[in-house]
Amino acid sequence: MTSTVSPPPYYENRGFQTENFYSARPQVGANPYPQYFSTNVPSVPTYIPRVSTHQSSSPVAPSSSSSSRMCSSSRKKIIIIVSAILLVIVCAIAAFLIWYFVENRCLGSLIECRSSGVCISPSQWCDGVTDCPNEEDENRCVRLYGPNFILEVYSPVSQTWYPVCQDDWTDDFGKIACKDMGYSVDTYYFSQGVATEVTFKSFMKLNTSAGNTDLYKRLQNSDYCESGSVVSLRCIECGVPTISTTIMSRIVGGSMAMLGQWPWQVSLHVQGTHICGGSIITRDWLVTAAHCVEGQFSDPSVWSVYAGILSQNQMLSGLGYRVQQIISHPDYDTDSKDNDVALMKLETPMHFTDTVRPVCLPNPGMMFEPNQQCWISGWGAEYQGGKTASDLNYVMVPLIESSTCNSVSVYDGMVLPTMVCAGYLEGGIDSCQGDSGGPLVTNKNSVWWLVGDTSWGTGCATANRPGVYGNMTVFTDWIYKNMQAYR
Repeated sequence: MTSTVSPPPYYENRGFQTENFYSARPQVGANPYPQYFSTNVPSVPTYIPRVSTHQSSSPVAPSSSSSSRMCSSSRKKIIIIVSAILLVIVCAIAAFLIWYFVENRCLGSLIECRSSGVCISPSQWCDGVTDCPNEEDENRCVRLYGPNFILEVYSPVSQTWYPVCQDDWTDDFGKIACKDMGYSVDTYYFSQGVATEVTFKSFMKLNTSAGNTDLYKRLQNSDYCESGSVVSLRCIECGVPTISTTIMSRIVGGSMAMLGQWPWQVSLHVQGTHICGGSIITRDWLVTAAHCVEGQFSDPSVWSVYAGILSQNQMLSGLGYRVQQIISHPDYDTDSKDNDVALMKLETPMHFTDTVRPVCLPNPGMMFEPNQQCWISGWGAEYQGGKTASDLNYVMVPLIESSTCNSVSVYDGMVLPTMVCAGYLEGGIDSCQGDSGGPLVTNKNSVWWLVGDTSWGTGCATANRPGVYGNMTVFTDWIYKNMQAYR
């Protein structure tokens, strides 16, 4: 975070990478990742095996046949050792491949048709075209709509989304719908009926005479809902900090955060160094920026995740959560930062507390208006070219209309539909290096929503160069489809 206008930037800050890895332009030929990837290969010491023998006062040179036998014996031992090592490696690879193909029948980001094992692309799920043999790619389509989390089910017949009537609906059905969206039933919050703000002409309604069968086979289209209420479904209690919004609304400039104020904020480390931020969306899943996990950083095993801690110094003594899988958006563009979003799945689920909680993903139908107050948080530098902050900071930034951000005097058309702008055209307050991937959030209907992830900008807090963030309303569908594929 920065709260003062910095000197003119000495480089274009397109990725907000932490200064420990990208602090200044390296000299030609220098290793750009000195702490992580060494380019200096150590010399291999020459080792000559010696055989200790008893020698008389007049040493006698060994016969050629004796030397030949010793060399032959040494070669055999080396061959046996090398063969054993290769056998162990081959067995380990074979075991991994067997496990991988048994546990992950669908490679890449494909989704499995559970009844048949057929693998299809996430884009083929709920697209109005049947791709699974048993049609579950079109019959198991559910989503939450608007700020009231209205449950909607897709009808492949009319190719339309319909709200679900509250009549005869139970929590058991709610858990099934949440599971099909990729949530764990352990986080299930509630189902309740709410009066609709919009007058719906058609509903999906439970057919009570259908018997004990699949939920989606029991749902049928109806023009009448007796209760007059539709299902509001909360699969997880999200967007609820332990610090009241009245305290947070007093913020004018960048400030040090309090514990529990931004419980979804995480710090992503490589080898004990903060690299990027991220946001908790479930016990298993985090959202960050795709540019944070490019190249060598795409390896899940190098990352550690810290949650519920404000000080970077306190993180050094902890183990953190390990990352099992990283999924970058398939259409991410390194140069333009288009689709700059990625998912991290943890090896072990997080334990939610007062200081570790998820933020809510924006539902379809939600609109965030220009000048709407949002907040950014992170351990980024407090001025251009500065060091990563020791403690979590935050600041309020208003959303800026895309047409303004794309004007000639600002970013001249560089802000794409997958991006949103937030900040101040006069400068002085902004994201900076080390804030990448972290949350841009807003409060609506007493719930905190993830509006974006910190993506790029020119310099830090420079006039006419506000921060640019990944547009989470565009990515929500992609996130849910990947949660479904790897639940």
